[in-house]
Amino acid sequence: MINDDPALRDLSDIADAIATGRLTSVQATEACLARIEIWQPRTNAFLRLYKEKAMEQARAMDRELAAGMRRGPLHGVPMAHKDMYYRKGERSTGGSAIRRDWTAPVTATVLQKLDAAGVVELGFLNMAEFAAGPTGHNVHHGHCRNPWDSARVTGGSSSGSGASVAARMVYGALGSDTGGSIRLPASACGVVGMKATYGRVSRAGAVARSWSLDHVGPLTRTVRDNARMLGILAGHDPDDSTSSDKPVPDYEALLEGGASGLRIGLALPGDGPAALDGQVGGAVQAAADTLGKLGAKVTTAKLPDFTALYRAAEVIVKCEAAAIHRPWMEKTPELYANQVRTRMEAGFFIPATQYIDALRLRAHFVREFLATAMDGVDAVLLPAIPFPIPTIEETDTETKGGPAVLKMVAGFTGLTRPFNTLGIPALSVPCGFDTKGVPIGLQLVGRPFDEALLYRIGHAYQVATDHHLKVPV
Repeated sequence: MINDDPALRDLSDIADAIATGRLTSVQATEACLARIEIWQPRTNAFLRLYKEKAMEQARAMDRELAAGMRRGPLHGVPMAHKDMYYRKGERSTGGSAIRRDWTAPVTATVLQKLDAAGVVELGFLNMAEFAAGPTGHNVHHGHCRNPWDSARVTGGSSSGSGASVAARMVYGALGSDTGGSIRLPASACGVVGMKATYGRVSRAGAVARSWSLDHVGPLTRTVRDNARMLGILAGHDPDDSTSSDKPVPDYEALLEGGASGLRIGLALPGDGPAALDGQVGGAVQAAADTLGKLGAKVTTAKLPDFTALYRAAEVIVKCEAAAIHRPWMEKTPELYANQVRTRMEAGFFIPATQYIDALRLRAHFVREFLATAMDGVDAVLLPAIPFPIPTIEETDTETKGGPAVLKMVAGFTGLTRPFNTLGIPALSVPCGFDTKGVPIGLQLVGRPFDEALLYRIGHAYQVATDHHLKVPV
């Protein structure tokens, strides 16, 4: 029997079906709301759900289409986003208690772009408090839970984004990535996440975690969906002085080049903040073998010292977070979760010279990475998370603590945070499942502003595999 539930179809398929009249926005929105009714109690992915408002929007989108007006390539498609993107006149919590009832004065640039493309907004999603956590724990709004196993973490800080896309509650979602916060939930939940080049997507109207490391990007079910979303989100924004004015290619149109003739450097790091588990290494090796069968030339990548990159990011994020949060820490420190507060407080004790050195060294690190790992290859392939996804209880630093737990939590970002220091693009793609049936994700890393090539490789891999087609039950 063929399952014709619209919620199980991909973003691009749904958008095209709505555009051609084979499906309505109302039908797609009702399908998502039906999934949410089942999956929200199991995942706690949504902080706010706008049922009536979304249905009104969907009906308006259908009326516009009937009148010959299509706003853009996502016309009528339901989505929801990490609760750190401002919508003027509406609440935006940042996953915190401090902003539980705070009203946004502006609308984030990325939401404006999605509005212009025709997106229907279902609501806003759970996240780690102030985007400061790699697991998805949140003591204020409840922990987000993995759709594949509700006892396990989703990855963070874009926890609700990963869980809602994986559970087919939404077709796509915005996340943010300061040390892996798009790629970690993408990997843990079995979806696709892109951390584009620093400055490729505007951050105006989004809660800041660390100005120098923050990236905005999409989580979707497929690489094609992700390419379509990034094409809408990317581009210069006068409201974000760090955004790039480099032209934005048509990512979706460039997907079909295949992997043949491309050179891919495989890296399976054996050291770092966390050792590489055999299951994860095996899944990534199998992905490399698949790309090799598709005609890519796979060689061994020579990674530079990730420890230095990781430490530089730690200095930058702690110092910048301390500066951002100083007013709240002085007035209401008790409103923070303990681990969030202590991590940010550490920034007050780091010398300014050390922070400046970390910023200054970034250009050196980029040159070094391009000269070593990227020497003679088009992209680097490595794991996203180096070990199978642990449980919520195993990684609960508020209640358990201790060196082993802290080391495990730190290990989540061991292979993702370095690319925030470098600011280069990194794409997470599902590449299998562990023995407990929980997803494993790979990373594809490229040169600055070479997102199109990463999408091309990721798409070729997905055409040849079916990991992304599996749905949690």
